[in-house]
Amino acid sequence: MPASIPLDQVAFPVPTLAAIRRLLMELPATDAAAVEQVRARECRLTKPPGALGRLEALTEWLAGWQGRSPPRLDRVRACVFAGNHGVASAGVSAYPAEVTAQMVANFQAGGAAICQLCRTFDVELHVRAFDLDRPTGDIRCGPAMSEDEFVAAFAAGMQEAVGVDLLCLGEMGIGNTTAAAAVAHALFGGTAAAWTGPGTGVTGSSLAAKRAAVAAAVQCHAAAAVDGLDLLRRLGGREFVAIVGAVLGARLRRIPVLLDGFVCTAAAAPLAAVRSGALDHCRVAHVSAEPGHRLLLRRLGMRPLFDLEMRLGEASGAVLAVGFVRAALACHVGMATFAGAGVTDRSGEPPVCLPDEPGGQEDP
Repeated sequence: MPASIPLDQVAFPVPTLAAIRRLLMELPATDAAAVEQVRARECRLTKPPGALGRLEALTEWLAGWQGRSPPRLDRVRACVFAGNHGVASAGVSAYPAEVTAQMVANFQAGGAAICQLCRTFDVELHVRAFDLDRPTGDIRCGPAMSEDEFVAAFAAGMQEAVGVDLLCLGEMGIGNTTAAAAVAHALFGGTAAAWTGPGTGVTGSSLAAKRAAVAAAVQCHAAAAVDGLDLLRRLGGREFVAIVGAVLGARLRRIPVLLDGFVCTAAAAPLAAVRSGALDHCRVAHVSAEPGHRLLLRRLGMRPLFDLEMRLGEASGAVLAVGFVRAALACHVGMATFAGAGVTDRSGEPPVCLPDEPGGQEDP
């Protein structure tokens, strides 16, 4: 896998921005019948109703978007999209732009945190980098991408949302927390300072420069943007747009999605701004230590699965959350029912073998 894929070599039918907007108007809904089947089984498992809390909701989420009960996790993929940002020239990061390519090489060599997490939770890792030797435009004074660049990155991301039961999304790119703060600020208002955090660890004058860059970018583009997708074209990065393509492609193919931290959530947020409910098939894995993430989740009405004060990116939180999802499914499929285990339920009635439980042993 090459470290950088020129966008003019993306082998996929490239839509227009108008076509992407039309796709957003034709989104499939969750499968209510599959959800009800999961709920019916949960009521019969050897535990008090609701005793597994949000694990039960995760199984319903999987089943509803996969359109089957029980759901499956035979194949799980993590996609890490990488891109470089012109705004990095403003001194907004503690690391130089060449670190993006170096980290991509580290992913491919198996030396990064995401590699260890993927091995631990049986997740295949795809790394896709976009024109790392050609950063996006400096968003303080011009758009990050042309429409052609936008739709090419979108198509590349959409390619990844196929043939899997669950998709984990993340990113890598020096300067991308600055772009994320700018996207969130432009979408939801507030102040640049509220959305802009330390990222790779900047403080003092460097943090002030980062906040100033976010403010300047939003002032340059917010009024001219047509909608959330146009804001993303102006303020985001190629890896942001690939995330959007993967999220929308997953929705159209009925694949549930785990989003990583602040950058990943900010990248997906414009979809919700254009179409209410566009992120219903997504769950946010964790709340980042980057302060803008908590604020963004409140604005989106999304609740993270956990808070471990992580801020690494590279889909690390999303893949860690696969462990929760696998645990939820294992309990749902593997637990015995009251009748199957010969355990009296809370009604006090003796266990009765149901038709699907011959001899008291249910086939999960």
